[in-house]
Amino acid sequence: MALRQIMLSKNIEAAEKRLNELRAKDGELDVREKELEASIGEAKTDEERKAVEEEVEKFTKEREAHEAARSKVEDELTGLKEELRKLHEKEPQRRSTGMKNREGEELTEIREGINEFVRSKGQLRDGFTSVEGGALIPEELLAPQKKPEEEVDLRKYVKVVPVSSASGKYPVISKSDGKMNTVAELVANPKLANPNITEIDYKIETRRGYIPISQEMIDDADYDVTDLIRDEISSQSRNTSNADIAAKLKTAQKKTVVGIDGMKDLVNKDIKKVYSVKFIVSSSLYAELDKLKDKNGRYLMQESITVSSGKMILGREVVILDDDMIGTAKGDLVGFVGDAKSFVTFFDRKRTSIEWVDNQIYGKLLAGIVRYDVKTTDTDSGYYITYQNEHVEGA
Repeated sequence: MALRQIMLSKNIEAAEKRLNELRAKDGELDVREKELEASIGEAKTDEERKAVEEEVEKFTKEREAHEAARSKVEDELTGLKEELRKLHEKEPQRRSTGMKNREGEELTEIREGINEFVRSKGQLRDGFTSVEGGALIPEELLAPQKKPEEEVDLRKYVKVVPVSSASGKYPVISKSDGKMNTVAELVANPKLANPNITEIDYKIETRRGYIPISQEMIDDADYDVTDLIRDEISSQSRNTSNADIAAKLKTAQKKTVVGIDGMKDLVNKDIKKVYSVKFIVSSSLYAELDKLKDKNGRYLMQESITVSSGKMILGREVVILDDDMIGTAKGDLVGFVGDAKSFVTFFDRKRTSIEWVDNQIYGKLLAGIVRYDVKTTDTDSGYYITYQNEHVEGA
């Protein structure tokens, strides 16, 4: 690439970084706006209303300045990308006599175009077909096949609370058995049972790491090597949060359950009906449950399109984890039975971030960053079970 194009690419990278930082602040401003809305409703005296009015005016000016700054960077980024596109259009078109694909396009030219797309981190996209900003790679240049993996994200099954600070308190109201009273017309309202509110302290921790990519790999690859590495970082992020959430689920009250009747008693008697019960179990326990039949010889485990995991037993969703994640060793017949959304809260400070970091040794570091905390919030909402099969006499 010409020097001007290289400089434009660096300026685009810097502008995108500034824009991401400004967009990250949008969430913080949204939180503050909601807090101010609550303060407006709570203000009772003239003095309180005046104080809130001053805060609203100050916040409005700050938000307007923030939106103006974000708009300026967006316009700058658009201009830089357009300038880079025009410069690239002026370059002489590459020609070669390589093997052609079904549409008659030269694979050598396509390969070079995709390599430039990778090298410029998406800024240069000529010489190949693009779809919605991505590269459409012909069959002849397909990336290596990745091993299939079952992706279970436990964040879908627990309560996720976005937070804008590194630490704080979060109020949790326990599920109540209280009921309202029937009263006659115009009779004063009776007092309801006081809610049981517990404050949970959270403290955000940062998990991060990087995967180095040599510039030679980026230059020579016939596929988007950075995309493969992004997938790997996202997978490691999911594995990390899954392990932390599973560790909290394993702290639930312990209980040994014998056979399917023991499972039924657990669900029907031991856990209150206000909780939405799911089975989050080891793969070994799932294998045992999958063999259980009713008195008519029908399997109790059912396929279901109404739940994310696609599996149900006793009318409840079954989520399957590796033995050593929800247990400690291969073969453990264990799992969490209960309402994981009530039991665990995931305080999310920043979702997975994948960023380019310069490396001094002719390459790049693709870094992943997640910031969160995981807390147990309602210990009455489930049990950590160890399953035992029913003993059959004469067996």
